[in-house]
Amino acid sequence: MKLCICVKINPAMDKQYSISEAAKILNINVQTLRRWDKSGRFTAGRKPAGNIKHYFYSENDIEEFLSQDWRALLKIGAAWSFNSTPRDLPGRFYCPDKSIFKARLSRLEFDLKSHPDFNEIFSLIVAMAGEIGNNSFDHNLGNWPDVNGVFFAYIIKAGKVILADRGQGVLATLKQVKPDLADDAAALNTAFTEIISGRAPEKRGNGLKFVREVIVKNNFKLVFQSGAAILNLKKNDKLPRIKTSSNWLRGCWAIISF
Repeated sequence: MKLCICVKINPAMDKQYSISEAAKILNINVQTLRRWDKSGRFTAGRKPAGNIKHYFYSENDIEEFLSQDWRALLKIGAAWSFNSTPRDLPGRFYCPDKSIFKARLSRLEFDLKSHPDFNEIFSLIVAMAGEIGNNSFDHNLGNWPDVNGVFFAYIIKAGKVILADRGQGVLATLKQVKPDLADDAAALNTAFTEIISGRAPEKRGNGLKFVREVIVKNNFKLVFQSGAAILNLKKNDKLPRIKTSSNWLRGCWAIISF
């Protein structure tokens, strides 16, 4: 029997947005949002104001829509991560501190355990997401360049988990202990293949090696970008495949596919 956690939303606390405000949050234009409304893909609410109907979207409606639409969720995550000036994220997908991230990681665990297809692998997915997310907080503590925290979202039916931060990035982080690193590609290779010792208070920075071990032994895939380097990893890969991207970002961006 599938379990469900139901949360009652207080309408007075559910913020409402105009079509233009909702389009900005979703990183699309108003015309696209109007087409979605007409086609039924994402229907606006209506409220009368005299002889005119005002269209609106509630915060909860936006979050529920994104929780079911992989393409839209990916788009707003990428816009937040890659744009020089990030837009505000819907609260459900933004973890400003580690305690909120851990709470939402627990929710991911619950949702995966509730799905019969993932009974045997849910702990591995949660562990990988936890390592990547915790790295963001541990490596940028007190040194966030602009916006602190992580974008953290998942759609189980699509088999995707997305994590991103606007932190210092892997190269800047590892240069503190390996100043001879030449570029982003070398930094990613080091992060995923070399054990780095002597980092107080413990072997911080080695969680990505754990992620790699899980990926290569199981039917998962990982795309991980930092700076101008993109790493791809899948089952049975002896070494990660790293290439240069035309889209640069300072922090980190990761997609786990399962």
